[in-house]
Amino acid sequence: MSPSPTRRTVLTATAATGAAASLGAASSAEAAVPPGSSRRPPATAQPPTRELRALLREIDPDRIEATVRKLVSFGTRHTLSVQDDPHRGIGAARDWLLAELRSCAVASGGRMTAELQSYVQEPAPRIPAPTRITNVLATLRGSVTPERVYVVSGHYDSRVTDVMDATSDAPGADDDASGVAVVLELARVMAKRRPASTIVFAAVAGEEQGLYGSAYMAQRLKADGTDVQGMFTNDIIGSPTADDGTRDPYRIRLFAEGVPSSETPEQAAIRRSVGGENDSATRQLARFVRDVADNDATGMHVRVIYRRDRYRRGGDHIPFLERGYPAARFTEPAEDFAHQHQDVRVDETGKQYGDLPEFCDYDYIARVARVNAATLWTLAQAPGTPKGAKIVTSTLTNSTQLVWTRGTEPDLTGYEIVWRETTSPEWTHVIDTGDVTTHEVDLSKDNVFFGVRAVNRAGLRSPVAFPAPQA
Repeated sequence: MSPSPTRRTVLTATAATGAAASLGAASSAEAAVPPGSSRRPPATAQPPTRELRALLREIDPDRIEATVRKLVSFGTRHTLSVQDDPHRGIGAARDWLLAELRSCAVASGGRMTAELQSYVQEPAPRIPAPTRITNVLATLRGSVTPERVYVVSGHYDSRVTDVMDATSDAPGADDDASGVAVVLELARVMAKRRPASTIVFAAVAGEEQGLYGSAYMAQRLKADGTDVQGMFTNDIIGSPTADDGTRDPYRIRLFAEGVPSSETPEQAAIRRSVGGENDSATRQLARFVRDVADNDATGMHVRVIYRRDRYRRGGDHIPFLERGYPAARFTEPAEDFAHQHQDVRVDETGKQYGDLPEFCDYDYIARVARVNAATLWTLAQAPGTPKGAKIVTSTLTNSTQLVWTRGTEPDLTGYEIVWRETTSPEWTHVIDTGDVTTHEVDLSKDNVFFGVRAVNRAGLRSPVAFPAPQA
């Protein structure tokens, strides 16, 4: 066990480290603060690597626009629409998406595969008759730790005012051709690279009818015992313009729940005892997004919203949350409801309704794609989130001993303990422990929150693991 410094030493050193980390991150990316923001990076921020910057520069708003317009060209992509017409309906969109992902896979040298994941949904809410629901997936297999998986999705089905209207034109440009366009662009850019861990790019169906495609994919992953350490859905990320015309073009919302949807009574009792309402695995994932994607390389500010989703709404991350996977939702900063879930029409005042491609901002979508890319690529290249993190509580002391299980990554070089005041939303202090699996800090576990993250040879850090009490 590493020796414990004095409490005064820890407080002085970590305060200085936290300040230096903030200043260092700011100086390495002085422009890191996107336009209109003055927020300094947190102490845990990770500046983008040269490799990541090169990847982000390849994201192309023109390709994103072409994808959105192509999906709109199928007329409707309603889940209940025709599936055997080559030009109209969800079946035509499905076949085109599969062809696009297979085209991306060509550049991977066999590392990426594309497939259809289908099942027949029996009658259920918003599904009046047995209906084939098909997800279109591309999997880029990791070269070092392929068993560790990250998922990014958008839904390719669309709707109009009547959620059961499967024949009217439902362009679905913002909701959610924009999210699917991000998924395709990430697949294209990453296919020619070698992530250490596996990334799944998913265009899912059945979202508007009740998250059916995402639920099927999450259930399949769970049944296979897949170690999904992060999932993001991009849903309504097409425009920074609100219904009153105001614009917020350098901000994206990230919805991240606190109390886990999958929490058992035993886990709830532990959470209540330690005050862990703000430290779910999803909240740690959201902090990681801020650490790696809120900077000058993406040109974006990530606004984390401490709730699962918006009022009366839901997205494809929820089935993953319900199965115990960390998952979060990207959504534009303020929605214009005239351009989602609406029949295409012009009212008596001349106002245009409908989710049409002319209301999307493709440079904005490209910046959202860069946020996703910075997050996914860093997750896939960094060590996995530490497992088995515990705070030893067998004796009552004013110091804190943490233990964890060493990861299996071949380039793992050590660990860091992070901590913050219980009232702080961000980690504020970092302590380097070296390559050990236990460390004692001369600070009371009763007064602050602790976490553990892994570090590899390239200096990339994992998301933080929040320790549970160990008797």
